[in-house]
Parts: sequence; C-alpha cells; structure tokens
Amino acid sequence: MLDYLNELNEIQREAVVRTEGPSLIIAGAGSGKTRVLTYRIAHLLNQGARPSNILALTFTNKAAREMKDRIGRVAGENAARYLWMGTFHSIFSRILRAEHETIGFPSNFTIYDSADSKNLIKTIIKDFQLDDKTYKPNVVAGRISMAKNNLITPVAYANSPEIRSVDKNMRMTGIAEIYKEYTKRCRLSGSMDFDDLLLITNLLFRDHPEVLEKYQERFGYVLVDEYQDTNYAQYLIIKKLAAKHNNICVVGDDAQSIYSFRGARIENILNFKNDYPDHRVFKLEQNYRSTQMIVNAANSVISKNKKQIQKNVFSENAEGRPIKVLSALTDNEEGFLVAQEIAQFQLREHYKFSDFAVLYRTNMQSRIIEEALRKRNIPYKIYGGLSFYQRKEIKDLLSYFRMTINPDDNEALKRVINYPARGIGQTTIGKLEMAAVSNETSMWKVISALPGINYSQVNKGTASKLMDFVALINRFKKLAQENDAFETAKTIAEQTGIQKELYNDKSPEGLSRHENIQELLNGIQEFSITAKEQGDPDKLGNYLEDVALLTDQDNEKDEEKNKVTLMTVHSAKGLEFKNVFIVGMEENLFPSQRQGEKATLESLEEERRLFYVALTRAEENAWLSYANQRYRWGNLDFCTPSRFLEELDERYTDGFTPTGTLASPSAEQSNVSYSSPGQRFARRQPATSFKTRDSQNILNKKSVSLKETGGSDTFQGDDPSKIQPGMTVQHQRFGEGKVLNIEGVAPDLKATVFFRTTGQKQLLLKFAKLRIKT
Repeated sequence: MLDYLNELNEIQREAVVRTEGPSLIIAGAGSGKTRVLTYRIAHLLNQGARPSNILALTFTNKAAREMKDRIGRVAGENAARYLWMGTFHSIFSRILRAEHETIGFPSNFTIYDSADSKNLIKTIIKDFQLDDKTYKPNVVAGRISMAKNNLITPVAYANSPEIRSVDKNMRMTGIAEIYKEYTKRCRLSGSMDFDDLLLITNLLFRDHPEVLEKYQERFGYVLVDEYQDTNYAQYLIIKKLAAKHNNICVVGDDAQSIYSFRGARIENILNFKNDYPDHRVFKLEQNYRSTQMIVNAANSVISKNKKQIQKNVFSENAEGRPIKVLSALTDNEEGFLVAQEIAQFQLREHYKFSDFAVLYRTNMQSRIIEEALRKRNIPYKIYGGLSFYQRKEIKDLLSYFRMTINPDDNEALKRVINYPARGIGQTTIGKLEMAAVSNETSMWKVISALPGINYSQVNKGTASKLMDFVALINRFKKLAQENDAFETAKTIAEQTGIQKELYNDKSPEGLSRHENIQELLNGIQEFSITAKEQGDPDKLGNYLEDVALLTDQDNEKDEEKNKVTLMTVHSAKGLEFKNVFIVGMEENLFPSQRQGEKATLESLEEERRLFYVALTRAEENAWLSYANQRYRWGNLDFCTPSRFLEELDERYTDGFTPTGTLASPSAEQSNVSYSSPGQRFARRQPATSFKTRDSQNILNKKSVSLKETGGSDTFQGDDPSKIQPGMTVQHQRFGEGKVLNIEGVAPDLKATVFFRTTGQKQLLLKFAKLRIKT
C-alpha cells in the first residue's frame, strides 16, 4: 500500500509522512511539488484520516482535478471523491451556498465574471451622471477589487481618510458611492463577484463564530498549494480555519511570487515562521525538469534578490547546452531571428513545433513574433487570448442559462432581453432598470409584476413582448427542474432562436460562432454524462456553478495540434516546454518600468522572480533575445540590454559576453555594442539566412454535430447485469479498462473500473454504457 513512498527522494518522503503540525514545503522550480502535495494527502487517507476532514486549496480547477485523480489511484477513488479539494473560490462558494441563509443570499446566487462587474460599474457611473473619461470602469473596478481583497467594506472605504485621499488625487472622489451602490445592486441581483467569495467568507467567519467553529472542527488538515500567491483575504481565511487543529501545510516557492498586481503578498510565505513558530521546513531543492545549465543560470540571477528563503536548487539531469543570447538591431529583426532559430532547430534536432514556446513580458510584443512566424509558415497559438467563455455568442447563451437558474440576475437579463431581437429597445430597458433601482428590487421582479400594476411608462405592445419573455424564462425554469443540463441547454439554444440565427449567418465568422455554440453544447453533454455516471448532480445549475469558477488555465483546451505557443511570462507559470525563447530582454521592458514610475526594490525583485519563472519553464534549451531599437507608441527608441543579462553567470550563456569596454553603437551586422546598467556588452550573432522547406498549415474547420462527438446515440453498451468483476470493458471516453468490483443493489449498481489512460473511476452501471470485450 505504501509503494508510492518509494517514488520519492528522501526529503520528499519526509515532507509526505510528517503530517502533524504546521509545515512549510519550499518547492524549487521543477522539484515535484504536486507529487509531494498529492502523496501527502494520499498518505493522510491511508493513515486513517477521513476525506471530508481534509481541505486542500489550489489556484486552478485543473490542478485540483489532476491531484484528485492521482490521489484516487493511490488511496482509492471513493476516498478522493469526498475530499474538500478545489480552488479557493470554488471551496468558498460551496461554503457560502451552504450558509446562504446566514449571509442573506439565495443558494443559487450567480457569480459575476470581470466583464459582468465592469458592465454593472459602467451602468452605475452613467446613472450617477459621472464622466466615464474620468471614472474609467477598469480603474474603478480595480479600486473596488483592491478594497475587497484587503477586506475593506463600502462603509470602511468611505470612512478611510487614506483611501479617500488617493481617490481625490485620482480625481475620482465618487468611488466610495459607486462601491456602495455596486454592492447593493449585486445583492438585489442575487449575485457575487469573484472578490466577494473571499470578502463575504471572511465576514461570515468574523460575524458568526459558530459557523467558523463548525468548519474549524471539520477540517483537521488544511493544505495550500502556491502559498506565495495568496492575498490578504485568502491568508486570513486559511489562518482562521487551521487555528483549532494547527495541522496546516503550505507549499510554494518565494522565488516564484509574481502576482503582486493581483494582491498576492510574498510576506505570507516569508512570515510563515512567525505565524507558526513550531513549524517544520522541508526544502525540495532537486529540479527534475531542467538541465543543469538552465538551473544554474536561473540560480545565478535569483541569488541577487534580498528578500528570499535561502535554498540550493540543483539538477542531476544532463548538463545541457548553454543559454543562447540573440542580439538584434531592431524589434523586427528580433522576430526574424526567433522564427529562424525555431525553424532551424526544429528541423535539425527533430522537435515538434509544440515543443517550443515564446515568452514575452507584455502582450503587445506578440504582433512582431506572430508576423515573423507567419512568414515562415510556422504554426502557432496564443495562450491566454480571448477565453472561449468570453466570446459573445457563448456569453449570450450562458446568460440565458443564468436567467433560468437565477432570474434576478440583472446583467444576464440586460444581455438577452432583446437578443435575438424581440422589439424591446434600449429605452424600455433603461426605464425598467431605473424602476428596479428606485424600488430596490431586480428588473425581473419589475417585469414579472407588469400584469398586476399600472406601469404607464411601458405601452401595451411593449408590455406584451415583456410578458412573452417572462413566459419563456419560466418555461426554461420548469425545464431545468425536470431535465439534465444537456437537455435543458439544447432546448434553450433552440427555443431562444440563437442557434437558428447563427446557423443562418453563412459568413466565416457566423460559421465559427455556430461551431462555438455546438462546442459549448458538446461540453455540457459531456458534463451531464459524466455526472450521471458518477452519481453527481447533473442539472443546469450544477454546470453553471462549474463554469463560473473556471480559471484562465482551465479555459485552455488541450490541443493535439503541432503549434508553437506564444504567451506572457505570467501566463506561463506552472507550465513547461522543451525549448523556450524569452524575448524583449531590455531595460524598461524586462524588467518592466511603467512610464513615469521609479523602480523600487520590491518591484525590481518581483521582475527578477518573473525572469526566474520564465527561464525555469525550459526543460532542455533556452534562448534570450533583445533589440537595439524598438518602436514604442509610434516612436523608435534606442534600447539597453536588460540588467538580468548582466546578472547571468557567463559560464552558462553562449553569444553574450559582459565586457568593461565602452563602444559606440554601430550598424555593422557582425559587431554592435550597447550600454547597460553597470557594464557594457558586446558581441552579437550575425543574422544568417536559413532556408527551410516549404510547408503549408491547412486547417480544416468542420461543423461537428453532437452525435459525431460522442453523443449518447453512437456508443451502445452491454446489459449492466452482465458486467462482472475481472471483466475487460470498453468505455466511450475512458477507453479500455478492467472491472475491479461491483457494489450496491440493482438498478443502482456501481462499478469500480481501472482504465489504462485515466486511472480508477466509480461509475453507475445504468448510465456508464460499458461494452464487454471478449
């Protein structure tokens, strides 16, 4: 049973088995932290801990799912299933839904994404007759988010002289009133935003000690992944929940703390020793991902940071090649050199295009790289672009789903009340919104009351259209109670007319939008099938709760296509690639310095950590590139190589040498010198041409029907009563597997099946459609 311990090195094993008391696991890049955290939880289960007494918090649903699957393989899927494991937001959402009466919200409250929040803020700015050029919705949303993450309520915000002084300097003294109104309208809509999930959980525990005590008693063990990325609100909740049993284990790496702009506080991990004086420290220092050359180079830079927990990250992998530095005259030439290196290296070393990633500090740098790759017919994808769930057609249909589950959701109602067009204009919507605000209720309640009140501002024809809309949503509500998520969603897509409208648009964009709707429905069908098979709730409300809590990484679909990945360094955290290019290695770009701002020690150290993260994404090879001249805001600027290039130990680089000599910039291709902070650098690689064989990237976009994508009509299973332990069976999505045991009473028999590709699953036989293999 304890074979999994043999897979660990000595310090990893110790971090897994020493489960009692406070523990700080410092996990260097590529050191196997996920494995350690997973096996620690599995070990707790194997030692007799109840799954429902373990709380494990992650930053992405994807990480939680992968960990749950691993735990299921080691400790049994049934045990893994009842763990309280998920993202901060999903776990706190679960607690808030359970305690909804205490906090005065409906249990089916909607979760607003950032677009919904900004739309509501725009509306309030307009209603308050404020200048939207001064009160920019993005800035106002950022101030409100900052307040919530620091547990500052609207009342506390209005009463804080320091905060009001900052607002005054920004010429936005009305933010306090906007924040107050925003909070009120969210509550009337039965809605919370992402920050509310943290703020309201804190307020719940602060104001209702009996509720806090209940969860403190329940969670005998609290484990937190990526602790260096936690903000103040998350930190306080974790501290409160762990206070009774004191069995808290946090895993992270201070050298990878790069999200201060989101409110993350590196102090949380640096000060763990002060919060828990009797803590143990486990340092995972062996990097299993990267070559020795890459690890040593990254260490040589991060060692310059003052605020850090000392560790000695090392690699026993192959020594590897030195890091290659590409020097370009212009930003356009930089793009050319990167594309040339990818083309040449891919052919010579027999890599796939998907083995390459190009990382940049800011999104605007992608354009030149994209153009250079296109000229060479190198296929690429941009990671972290417009999320699938943020596309207009997807947001439209999801808004109908939200109205079906929570009709009081004002933002969803405004989005779909006249889409597809049903003759309800903006003037009418504005009147309804003002009526709702003045009566302190939701727009849905205003519309629903129309037949019984004399509402003179809406004429008879418009009132009739509004009542048709109410009747439509009420039909959907009844439908959602009686059917699974897929049947409900499919009917809504048809009866609203969205599917028909997009199908009739024969433009390439229209075809793409129609395919996106099909893809959404395919995803909902898979959700319904999986939920049924595993005995979980399969209603539309359950699907909506899942999709509302998706993170950026969860939205990225796994693609088998052979493409170079382009992304910002921030997006790359947690990922790895065989070959990594880090472009734009110039002062004021990387490290970044916003216009007019002075670099502080804190900001510079975070930029250095960001570079450390970028470099340690590489497994086998890394390139760094910089340009002598770059266009910014339409002006051609002369650039200075990044100080991080100077900080790299020259033993680990090729093509870049620090020198003490001062030389004037020269346009000669073979030898250009640049000035840099502290020292001067010389030596550049000539831009040699490279001929690659012609290639063509043909993308065949096909409209795929639900039936063709694994719908219920395409795979026929055998009679469930014939399924016996020991049999080899075939599942339409999980593939081939072996039945380990069967439990329960017909017709609710449950089989435990081990699948070669996805591990152990527990399935309800009446829904699983298993086919016996002879």
